[in-house]
Amino acid sequence: MSEWTYLIFAGILEIGFASTMKLTENFTKLIPTIAFLIFAVSSFYMLTKAIEHIPVGTAYAVWTGIGATGAAIVGIIIYDEPASAMRIFFLCTLIGSIVGLKLVSH
Repeated sequence: MSEWTYLIFAGILEIGFASTMKLTENFTKLIPTIAFLIFAVSSFYMLTKAIEHIPVGTAYAVWTGIGATGAAIVGIIIYDEPASAMRIFFLCTLIGSIVGLKLVSH
């Protein structure tokens, strides 16, 4: 598996742990807490595999960008959080920045 594939999966798993964190209710609910831990550990594992070949600053920025964007989208779709035009605009800007980092990384 390529380092960028690891990084993309790490970001997707970050969406999972960020999204399930709310369901844990301060880690008092067992099943959501277990899901959170599985997502978190898996995400960090994939991130460590990615930074073997991708500069840590780039990898971390992409990882958090994927996670933040995905968590915001999950929040809008599942948790009925606001979806204002400016919020969508800045999420698109974040996605553009992630793509840009991929394009300029060697």
